[in-house]
Amino acid sequence: MSEQPRGTSLVRLSAFLLLTFVLGAYVGYALYSYDTQSSISSLNQRISVLEGQVGSLNSQIAQLQSSNWTILPAASLNSLYESVKDSIVLIKGLVASTDILGRVTYQEVLGSGFIINLTGVPLLVTNYHVVDGMINGSMAFINGDAYPFEVLGKDKYSDLAILRPSVPSDKLKPLTIVTSESLKVGDVVVAVGNPFGLQSTLTSGIVSQLDRSIQTETAGAYLISGVIQVSTPINPGNSGGPLIDSQGRVVGITSAILSGSQNLGFAIPSDAVIRELPDLVSKGDYKHPYLGMSGVSVDYLTARAAGLNITYGVLVQSVTQGGPSEKAGMKAGTTLVSFAGQQIYSGGDLIVGINSGKIRTMDDLSSYLETHTSPGQTVNVTVIRNGATQTLFVTLGIRP
Repeated sequence: MSEQPRGTSLVRLSAFLLLTFVLGAYVGYALYSYDTQSSISSLNQRISVLEGQVGSLNSQIAQLQSSNWTILPAASLNSLYESVKDSIVLIKGLVASTDILGRVTYQEVLGSGFIINLTGVPLLVTNYHVVDGMINGSMAFINGDAYPFEVLGKDKYSDLAILRPSVPSDKLKPLTIVTSESLKVGDVVVAVGNPFGLQSTLTSGIVSQLDRSIQTETAGAYLISGVIQVSTPINPGNSGGPLIDSQGRVVGITSAILSGSQNLGFAIPSDAVIRELPDLVSKGDYKHPYLGMSGVSVDYLTARAAGLNITYGVLVQSVTQGGPSEKAGMKAGTTLVSFAGQQIYSGGDLIVGINSGKIRTMDDLSSYLETHTSPGQTVNVTVIRNGATQTLFVTLGIRP
């Protein structure tokens, strides 16, 4: 066999190397292209997920914007605080007590207060229980300036007191006080006061519920009605400070907490101050309407125990002799029944309405009387008696 020319072998080798290079480049490009396409596909999936999350967030923001909520950023809270801090004071004084040996001792008490002007004269608002029995009382502004005050009027049934501060007029910066009727559950509120003497402390929360009724030591057997329940923490020393809305206006007076509760506070509505201020200043007290009966709120278990076919209302337990309800013919319960560890009297009238308002609980009854009636006024009380509906005309008295 004859040998192939040397040039031919070199040509074939060059062609083989060139082919190998081309194939390698093609395979490399294909692998690179596959990798790139895979990365792009993965990125597109991530972008799609992010777009979905952004859409969800936009939807939530739109829902919040269409609701009645007011969102207050930290800067707004600071601006609100700066606008009210010079109108809020720390109240201090002494309360005397006698020990078992008859020795008199004195204890310092603390509270909060704030300046308003509804009569043309700046006055100081606080709680009744803050100044009740207080001697050597004084008020101190955030800058440390302190002055004495005089108690003009107080009302233990609303836990309110109005004071006249002995302060130069240029030092008094009244807060704007508005009706609390505009409040709704979920509204943002802010409390500024002096918890445990820690002056000028701000806390925030929301309105948890309206028209609550609470019982305090100062009010005795009577309920304080129309109270605002808030999630804003209220501690000893906060009492008497303002509850403020998102626009810096007073809508309540912080008053009390339930022992052992968390993030639960109460405030007297600003309407109580607006309603009572003229009498507290001119007369020193305020007269509350009086129905002259006691009752229990009805629920499903109470209705079953009392043999009622209605699961709401106020079941009358007792009627004060010679009082407004007795004079109108209201009937008290007569038969003692026990259930779920409690006892009630059945057989009495079931109050389900007053004037045009529906009565579901004692809270409803107390709040309606406090906010819509006055002593001497005649109200139409709707009762269920022996399964039949009746209307009693009760002329309200003055709470004794």
